[in-house]
Amino acid sequence: MRYNQLGNTGLFVSELCLGTMTFGAADEKSQWGSIADLDEKGATEIVERSLAAGVNFIDTANVYSFGESERLLGKALKNLSVPRKDVVIATKVYGVMGDKPNDRGASRGHIMDSVAQSLERLQTDHIDLYQIHGNDPITPIEETLRALDDLVSRGMVRYVGVSNWQAWRIAKALGISEARDYARFETVQAYYSIAGRDLEREIVPMMAEEKLGLMVWSPLAGGLLSGKYGPGAPGNGEGRRATFDFPPVDKDRAWACVAAMREIAEKRNVSVATVALAYVLAKPFVTTIIIGAKRLDQLDQNLAAVHLKLDPAELEKLDAVSALPPEYPGWMLSRQSAARRPVPFEKKD
Repeated sequence: MRYNQLGNTGLFVSELCLGTMTFGAADEKSQWGSIADLDEKGATEIVERSLAAGVNFIDTANVYSFGESERLLGKALKNLSVPRKDVVIATKVYGVMGDKPNDRGASRGHIMDSVAQSLERLQTDHIDLYQIHGNDPITPIEETLRALDDLVSRGMVRYVGVSNWQAWRIAKALGISEARDYARFETVQAYYSIAGRDLEREIVPMMAEEKLGLMVWSPLAGGLLSGKYGPGAPGNGEGRRATFDFPPVDKDRAWACVAAMREIAEKRNVSVATVALAYVLAKPFVTTIIIGAKRLDQLDQNLAAVHLKLDPAELEKLDAVSALPPEYPGWMLSRQSAARRPVPFEKKD
């Protein structure tokens, strides 16, 4: 297990982050309940196996099973007597947590109410990384950032991050934080997979410029890249994707990626899922990828990705089959910037 610097901080986190969306009772009426299926015993086993493999980073959210995921994570860490300093806990705020109009969003009120509830459920006095889970079109960015800065000043939160925002909005927030001396976003949690590389267009260059860390969610595209789906799949394609078709993916491009990964998986004697995760881990702009599982064998398959190092020829093949189609202004920027690339200096006799 490698450990990477989290954004522009001095904190180091494991390259695999345990996601806890599976923690909680199954409930087909709930978006999160259709994914969750782990009780306290199951959640504790998943946490224990992850920590034993070197994972020190765990991600949850208040909205996962309406607080049950946070509660089960807190219990698991207590059950295992894990020293608080040895685990980096990340959670989020934004989603709907009640039927009242202010039980959602990134307003100061909802943030302050939610952080107190998350701390109680997690049984801790601080959250290492507190993230805004979505884009609030109503609340001014300044209000959100001021509330987060107050949480950092009070020691309730150590670092702050953002998830599912546009590049321009993140850049604007960073500018405001710098001008007002607020705690700045250190991480971006975003969807990225071999079948969905859209992040590379705008967000990845922005992160490189601003020294932000990237936490990848759904690196298997909601299980679509597990090898259970598409042409040549050995199973019948049952599972999460059969009932919850998210995130949206161009299936034709995805099946081409799966076919290429299947060849590599068979040659390396690993699963297609392991190849898909190893591909994302090979990207230099990725800080950590969030993995989740309902069973220990699924978790072990994901953990195996840290031991698979794809060779240059394999990476080139996967890059080619998953390449993004040209999109404006990208193709124009590439064309015009060619003339500004430095020309190698040649010494004359």
